Amino acid sequence: MKRLTMIALALGSFSTLVACTSELQPDPGAETAPPTGSTSGDQETTYDHDNSGLTPWELIDRLQKEGPPSYTSRTHSCPKIRVRTLGSVLTSVGVDVGNQAGLSAGDLYRSGNNALGAPNFANRIRENIGITTSGASREFDIFAAAADEVITNVPNLERCKINGVSASVFDGTNACRADGITCIIGVPATPAHLEFCNLTVQNASDIATGKRLAVAAMLAAAHTCE
Repeated sequence: MKRLTMIALALGSFSTLVACTSELQPDPGAETAPPTGSTSGDQETTYDHDNSGLTPWELIDRLQKEGPPSYTSRTHSCPKIRVRTLGSVLTSVGVDVGNQAGLSAGDLYRSGNNALGAPNFANRIRENIGITTSGASREFDIFAAAADEVITNVPNLERCKINGVSASVFDGTNACRADGITCIIGVPATPAHLEFCNLTVQNASDIATGKRLAVAAMLAAAHTCE
């Protein structure tokens, strides 16, 4: 009798538990809308996501033409210009890399080995070939400091003369000249180069500052990547 009583109690408890559990389960066919105010609203109040990216077919076409990222990252990457090469570039545009004056282009170049990623042969550390934030920043500082020397010395550079006629970065009206820009960037200057140079000079706080910025920006664009 006692055993039957225990079984009846167990069955009753199980039935109650099943009933409670069934009450907690939502009807799968019913729509359960979220509480009011729990979403961001409608199209007028949500963030406008840009859906103008590549389609899957465009991506496949690009991969077929350019190759996978594992390949393009090696063939289309941009290593930095070597520290020794940077010194040669500066010399070629009329900069004295041996200048001892504080914060001159020569001083910034000679004291910037760590920032520029120069090799440390004593500790068997090779030169860093990647472009880093510190290296790019130091290089632009060098170009900015070198701008005045470049502007002054370009007319005296033999390699920039055409049929004995000297080149100049700016003319008498402070307008940029194609022969001078060609000299400092190493490729024929285009109308876009001249436009950028003139806009930089005109929009600066003063003409002298604009000239420095224009020369530094063109040098950086031409010589940051090897």
